[in-house]
Amino acid sequence: MFKITRTNSSNPDFIGLVKRLDAFLAVTDGEEHAFYNQFNKIDKINHVVVFYENDSAYACGAIKQVETSATWEIKRMFVSDQMRGKGIGSLLLKELEFWAKELSVEKLILETGKRQVEAIALYHKNGYKITENFGQYIGVENSICFEKLLK
Repeated sequence: MFKITRTNSSNPDFIGLVKRLDAFLAVTDGEEHAFYNQFNKIDKINHVVVFYENDSAYACGAIKQVETSATWEIKRMFVSDQMRGKGIGSLLLKELEFWAKELSVEKLILETGKRQVEAIALYHKNGYKITENFGQYIGVENSICFEKLLK
């Protein structure tokens, strides 16, 4: 049975999925992983979504306020290997967008690495547009930033 849970970053299933995400990124990011990892702490994230099938967590994502109440960042998107290619990433984005709209968020932003080809395709497919790198990613050659207006 499929279930979506809204929670926060203290959720043990979210923490477990993020550990798997970080292990994956350590390989794909290579030497740059330490740089990116410093911006991916999960303490104090109040808006986390975890997807379950038969009580097993297999996907997660989060949104976090960054600038004004109108702009939030998508963080810690992950879908387990066995669930990839089934449209789960798009469903996860839609759930985060729905929650963001409930919170009166006007714009979502995110960063991913240029080596994350599947992630880049997912964001393009779901209406996210490439934008100038923001915040700590300004001037980082292997970062690509996206945004989507929700209103």
